[in-house]
Amino acid sequence: MPPLPASEQIATLAGGCFWCLEAAFNRLRGVSEAVSGYMGGQVERPSYEQVCGGRSGHAEVVQVRFDPDQISYRDLLACFFDLHDPTTLNRQGNDVGTQYRSAIFWHTPEQREAAESLIAELSTSDAFSNRIVTQVAEATPFWPAEDHHQRYFEQNPNQPYCRAVVGPKVAKFSRHYAERLKQPG
Repeated sequence: MPPLPASEQIATLAGGCFWCLEAAFNRLRGVSEAVSGYMGGQVERPSYEQVCGGRSGHAEVVQVRFDPDQISYRDLLACFFDLHDPTTLNRQGNDVGTQYRSAIFWHTPEQREAAESLIAELSTSDAFSNRIVTQVAEATPFWPAEDHHQRYFEQNPNQPYCRAVVGPKVAKFSRHYAERLKQPG
């Protein structure tokens, strides 16, 4: 990723397959870029095969560059909790393994506090019927995924997984957050 402009911040989130999160976050106004990648493991420069095989310890993540004057970190987290099920340990739907864990990798103490606060708030509400298992951990090195995984849904909307899983999630997200989406064109 290019250097971060002073007006932007970074959020790194894991919530199952990165194709779903990236496709949704790239649609939000205030997000300049969402990049699929890996974080939280022990291997330098892991490959997709290493991560998916559960051999690297990494989670599939999306690193989001955003302008906090347009969208707050807390609002990004609210979107994140709407995009996946934070109550299933190491799985999202049929995607199973630690690489699909729910995690918020914080970059500043303020992000950690915001994440813990929102999780506490959601845990005492009726937002989820089961306990939230989202990990809150300090960010470790981010490894961008291979080029063919970037903007995967945009480039492969008819791929079977995209049609069955990513497309419906992004459509639901777009309806729910219509007022927050970038204007087309």
